[in-house]
Amino acid sequence: MKTPSLFCLLAIVAFLLPGAAAAQEPIDFEKARQIMERGKRGDNVTPEERAYVQRAMKVRQEGKGKQTGGKGGNALPPPPPKWTQHLTPLTELGAANYKGEDGGLYGGGRNTPPSAHLEAALREAAKIRPVDAAGKPAAAGKIGLISVGMSNTTQEYSRFMADANHDPQKSRHVVLVDGAQGGQTGMRWADQSAPLWQTVDQRVQAAGLSPLQIQVAWMKQAEAGPARLGEFPRHAQVLTDNLVTVLGHLKQRFPNLRLVYLSSRIYGGYATTALNPEPYAYEEAFSMRWLIRDQIAGNPELNFDPARGPVKSPLLLWGPYLWADGETPRQDVGLKYVAGDFGGDGTHPGDSGRAKVAALLLNFLKTDSTAKPWFMAAGNP
Repeated sequence: MKTPSLFCLLAIVAFLLPGAAAAQEPIDFEKARQIMERGKRGDNVTPEERAYVQRAMKVRQEGKGKQTGGKGGNALPPPPPKWTQHLTPLTELGAANYKGEDGGLYGGGRNTPPSAHLEAALREAAKIRPVDAAGKPAAAGKIGLISVGMSNTTQEYSRFMADANHDPQKSRHVVLVDGAQGGQTGMRWADQSAPLWQTVDQRVQAAGLSPLQIQVAWMKQAEAGPARLGEFPRHAQVLTDNLVTVLGHLKQRFPNLRLVYLSSRIYGGYATTALNPEPYAYEEAFSMRWLIRDQIAGNPELNFDPARGPVKSPLLLWGPYLWADGETPRQDVGLKYVAGDFGGDGTHPGDSGRAKVAALLLNFLKTDSTAKPWFMAAGNP
């Protein structure tokens, strides 16, 4: 049977989604599709989400007649020009320079944390142990690992959950929770009153966990339509600022959250929309690096050490670096992306793209010195 178009599917369930005002930001049609699917299942749909789907339908209709902005204001933004440039992965940039920034995940050409920060991370990792619902150590306790991010993140983490939960090397104490949600970008997560936080609470509860059992997070985040925020470094700094706020919210909500592993976007060179094309996908890696840099430099809003003042944030480290220069394999892990790794918009990963990210994340957690002590089952190397 032929799969109906997104617009047709949206129209089928439009009666479920009556109108309400929505913020005028670039439409993430994957988010609209996910809301629609929830409505079809009879799940709760908020007025804000209903308005978002209505706006997606309107933009889709108007976009059929015009693809560039104009006096109407609601037309689809022009698609990005075909990306033909080549960039050097941050892990390979070394002492070279990109728009005033040197290479390495941690700067200075280094892809490993500074020794003092690594030692602090190992101390935090040693505190991660199975705990009961009250946060007390327990032989049958749980270690919650939650994802934080937008549509790409939830798609990739869902595949990771399937792979990890079938891996006999994963500790039975580790419980995976997908907190990431379609369309929920950095600025949305920064709003503590946003409905997405209710969804996070519901998913934690559905996983059989209490907030005190969430001890680790994987955060992969971006902003929609970063071009509207300004060219580099401006758009990347906006994301950094929003994520400082998000980390504070996470620490308040999950007091035992010790470590957050950061990842930036996958390759955006095949993008056919302005949602998050290159070079913005590449440049958002610097947002993650700046977060860690500022924590190391003593930003009080990112403090994780009670000896240095009020604790406002978990400790931050790079997780797997997910970007590669299209079909050019990365030197370290051989990672590359072909057009078939993506869906129709060239931005959201298809099955093979999700599998690549899931494999990188699983391998990271099984091998990184700060992760394998709590992620791996007892007796595994």
